[in-house]
Parts: sequence; C-alpha cells; structure tokens
Amino acid sequence: MKNIFTQAVTEEIIQRINQLTPASQPLWGSMTVSQMLAHCNVTYEMVYEDKHPKPNAFMRFILNLLVKPIVVSEKPYKHNSHTAKQFLIKDTKDFEQEKARLIRHIQQTQALGEAHFEGKESHSFGKLKSQEWNNMFYKHLDHHLRQFGV
Repeated sequence: MKNIFTQAVTEEIIQRINQLTPASQPLWGSMTVSQMLAHCNVTYEMVYEDKHPKPNAFMRFILNLLVKPIVVSEKPYKHNSHTAKQFLIKDTKDFEQEKARLIRHIQQTQALGEAHFEGKESHSFGKLKSQEWNNMFYKHLDHHLRQFGV
C-alpha cells in the first residue's frame, strides 16, 4: 500500500483530487462528487476536530472486532460497502469548499508525519500503529477517487 505520509503520495492524491469537477459522476454508488469529498473529510474530522461523538465502550468493542480489520488492512474496499452513520452525507455540499478542506487535511496529515500517528488514539478503534493509520487514510481516499474515475 502506498504511504500517504510521504510527500510524493500526498501530491499524487491531491493531483487526483484536482482532476475532479463539480460535474464528475460516480462509476458506482449514489453520492455526488461533493458528497464524496465531504464523506472523505469525515475521517479527518474524527482526527482533527471534536465534531463527532465517540462510540461507547460496547460499540467500540464491536467496531474493533468487526470493522477495524476491514478498515486498517490493505485489502481494498468492495464497491457499495456499508458505512457508519457519521459518514453518510445526504445534504448538498459545496464542491470547492469540501475539496479545499480535504486537501488541507491530507497536507496536514503528511506534515505531521508517520511518527505523529504511531500509537495515536483513533476515534473508533483505540490506539493504532502508523501503518494502520496509513492504510485507513490511503485506502479510503483511493477507493473514492477510483469511484469517480480518477
């Protein structure tokens, strides 16, 4: 899996994001491109903002047991996979605003670097290794950029 913490991979992802337009259409799924960008921002909101409530102990146990292995592994996501409620974007979003936010989040993550994320507490999964953070960040972005053909 590519390393999102490296500048080259960050630049590649941003270049792919910059290929999107407000008229970009998905190859699968029902999100608009603006909703997809907002959806991708949720991962970073859980890292950098106190916007989403943390799951209770029981739910965290379930997430660690059933969801974490899917999210932090190198195995690609399937098309039309289910997602957590916080990631469902149903309202209209501003393309340019969501795109700029996502790029800033990606750049901030790369600037903080791999060492910053080693052992860092995840919103839903507890402490993760930097490789798990990388897999979660990169795999999710790659999945949705492929969804929109970039």
